[in-house]
Amino acid sequence: MSEVIHVTVDADGIATLLFDRKDNVMNVMDMKFMTELEAAVKQVAADPAIKGAIITSGKPVFAAGADLKDMEAALERNQDIPLAERVAQNASLSTLLRKMETCGKPVVCAINGTAMGGGTELALACHYRVVADTKGIMLGLPEVQVGLLPGGGGTQRVPRLVGIQAAMGVVLEGQALSAEKALKMGLIHKVVPQDQLLGEARRWLLETGDPVQPWDKKGFKVPGGAGPMAPAVAQMLVVSNAMIQAKTFHNLPAPKAILSCLYEGPMLPMDKALAVEAKYFTLLSLDPVSRNMIRTLFVNKGKADKLMHRPEGVPKTTFKKIGVVGAGLMGAGIAYTCAKLGIEVVLVDRDQVAADKGKAYSAKRLEKDIAKGRMTREKADAILARIHSGADYAPLADVEIVVEAVFEDRGIKADVTKKLEAVLPAHAVIASNTSALPITELAEAGAHPANFIGMHFFSPVERMPLVEIICGKQTSPETLARALDLAQVMKKTPIVVNDGPGFFTSRFIGAYVNESLTMVTEGVNPALIENAAKMAGIPVGPLTVSDEIGLDVAYHGGQQRKKDAGAAFKESPTFRLVEKLVGDLGRHGRKNGKGFFEYAADGSKKLWSGLAALYPRLPQQPSVDEVKARMLFSQLADAARAMEEGVLRDPADGDVGSILGVGFPAYLGGPFAMMDTLGIPQVVAECDRLAAAYGEQFAPPRLLRDMARAGQTFHGPNRLVPPALKQA
Repeated sequence: MSEVIHVTVDADGIATLLFDRKDNVMNVMDMKFMTELEAAVKQVAADPAIKGAIITSGKPVFAAGADLKDMEAALERNQDIPLAERVAQNASLSTLLRKMETCGKPVVCAINGTAMGGGTELALACHYRVVADTKGIMLGLPEVQVGLLPGGGGTQRVPRLVGIQAAMGVVLEGQALSAEKALKMGLIHKVVPQDQLLGEARRWLLETGDPVQPWDKKGFKVPGGAGPMAPAVAQMLVVSNAMIQAKTFHNLPAPKAILSCLYEGPMLPMDKALAVEAKYFTLLSLDPVSRNMIRTLFVNKGKADKLMHRPEGVPKTTFKKIGVVGAGLMGAGIAYTCAKLGIEVVLVDRDQVAADKGKAYSAKRLEKDIAKGRMTREKADAILARIHSGADYAPLADVEIVVEAVFEDRGIKADVTKKLEAVLPAHAVIASNTSALPITELAEAGAHPANFIGMHFFSPVERMPLVEIICGKQTSPETLARALDLAQVMKKTPIVVNDGPGFFTSRFIGAYVNESLTMVTEGVNPALIENAAKMAGIPVGPLTVSDEIGLDVAYHGGQQRKKDAGAAFKESPTFRLVEKLVGDLGRHGRKNGKGFFEYAADGSKKLWSGLAALYPRLPQQPSVDEVKARMLFSQLADAARAMEEGVLRDPADGDVGSILGVGFPAYLGGPFAMMDTLGIPQVVAECDRLAAAYGEQFAPPRLLRDMARAGQTFHGPNRLVPPALKQA
């Protein structure tokens, strides 16, 4: 009995292959899917009564890609498979789709919902593609974003349909295409109203029904007649290769492999071309880059999105209305994001003017969308009407959760907590948006610390995908569940950590910035520091980050720590550097046009030449690799300490949070994936070397030494049980 592909044949000899899994709410594509699709294709090919077939879906999403559990297991299982077997396994979907398109019967793909990745490759192997005119349907091949290439024939069918140059955006950039754009490009044949989808598929089969793909016909040429050896195309491929390497610094192998497929494949017959694709796919699958990116950006991000840390037995919260206190940049962004998603927002600030200014942020964003044709005036007005700005706390009396996003000051936050508890229901959650202030201490200002939690959003809220949820010592499971529910409603990827100085993301990026600023004080060329960061794959250099956040913010934070610690405070080189730049020279960063950089009126910038006078350059500069090592290993050591201290509950949170929140290189998969790739003993040895040369910030914690001796890793079959879970 079929569980995945359900075949019916009508009186006209049209077979419908309905992709509708009975064992899953989503149409995931796994071995069961492959087995049943192969059986259906054989049936279509062998039955003389069948004139052609329609492949469509019985679920709102046409195809949901690979199953997360299967993908995670395969990461480890496939490491020991012989190479020839691995190539064949990697080519299995491609081989099956090739059998389908050469089965001698015409096949139509009737796409009723989003079909990214394998779903798009299934469609491309059909002889005719028709898509429902339903809002939100997307097609595309995003595999490059997890370090792979489309392995079901995508790198070969796309250029044969639209030409090599147009194909580059689809397979090299992983563009998500609307039905209209896919139609304009030539990837699909028609877009019709939803209720005409199957009718159009039947019409084509009965009236045209061509069972031979264009590339299997004699005399076929790549669209435009310009194959990879044509001078213009060859030159474009050369330039593209140079541009990719300039952008990625050879850290990402997938774009290069995809370019190779686009160059080699179109010169060959389709079967040979698909073999080339399988070869490059296998090379990528053997590379730790793809394994790390898949694990972190697909498997573990998927688990986080599904709320892997949500306590069991707590009913789901539906948010019709929430509160936001603090209408500055963060609060305004939170209000805007929630209002766009249909949630009523009470936006409170110290006075009506400040609250209205926060609401005006949404109005400005919406006006831009209207001007670009992305939104109607009516919809924008409806979104804006959901934001109720004011200075009165009374309208918060019936909300389930309030996000407090006021200035990073314990006194101000304590005052807000008291005002909130005076009006909120006893069970309501107060979520403090803070990047570093201890949640346990902030909770003490109120009478219900069990209802208090941290929600660290990243700016700009509407674009940044991560939220770091911080549990204080008394935070209840119900409060955690409610915070996670809000993160999911806001379409954010949540990580969950325990309270501790800087939580995880702030201390993690702090290690990178602190080590980089220490190098400035040692006389390392600031240009070398910035460029080494880019070469390591870090999107924003440490001096740029410091200026963007504001050197004055770092200055005030340092002064507060000095005040709190009293006589025990030890001035670090970076503390003195920031004190000199801000306290003595008034250099606050981009906000006042002068920091590590000088900023011109047109937005351009250049490194401030005065740094050389303050910190004379070393006559012998360190190598790029040494600068990169200091940046990255300072973060590895700190991440391991966060795990040892129980701040992190799971290495997956550290990996996902580091990439989505603070820009750790995606190709490394996060600090814990990177340590597993290097080998824990090698990490310990390198940390010891750096500690001896540069300081105790690199000293590996006992956890790493114990793991090295025990042969443990952070992921995989020998994975560590995190200290936070042992404590629980």
